[in-house]
Amino acid sequence: MIPPKANAAFVAAMEDVLAVYTRPRDPSHPLVCLDETSKQLLAETRMPLPMGPGRPACVDYEYRRNGTANLFMLFAPLEGWRHVKVTGRRTAIDYAHVLKDLADTHFPKAEKITLMQDNLNTHVKASLYQAFAPAEARRIAERFEWHYTPKHGSWLNMAESELAILASQCLGRRVPDKQTLAAEINAWQSDRNKNNTKADWRFTADNARIKLKSLYPVI
Repeated sequence: MIPPKANAAFVAAMEDVLAVYTRPRDPSHPLVCLDETSKQLLAETRMPLPMGPGRPACVDYEYRRNGTANLFMLFAPLEGWRHVKVTGRRTAIDYAHVLKDLADTHFPKAEKITLMQDNLNTHVKASLYQAFAPAEARRIAERFEWHYTPKHGSWLNMAESELAILASQCLGRRVPDKQTLAAEINAWQSDRNKNNTKADWRFTADNARIKLKSLYPVI
């Protein structure tokens, strides 16, 4: 969605995001971008025909719906690391456990994790209090430095770009169940992590003040 012109709230949040992205890598304060999406699970009703000499693989147009799965993408662009957690639901409780894993399992030695995410209604500190006792919820919340992309500006979240790569490289076909989905995603993320694939973000606040000039209020 395109934000309205002269939108001070949008540009303020955007410039905050862009300022975070210009920070140098600091292993004690890693940057982690979080985003989520859903994947429809579709099973074949007839055995596909494999590829052969001069013949592409063929699948029947009919399929069976097996529900959906939710994908939480955690992407540390300066570390060349990503982790995708597959869940059956998209709830505040699921989100809270993703943050706990991020703080205690994936980056337990970090002094503080810089967390970049969009404005989804569950992406708030309150979700931690729905999942954990108050002292534990506060402990987890304090592990993060919280940042948000502007409304209508989720494209500023590098985790969204990583989800798009996941979709094009791994998920552009029918996946029958959550177990198969998790296995395929694990293979994909292991390969990218092994290759230490990072992000090369070049859009800065100076660029924004020129290319997105209409979004800035006129003083």
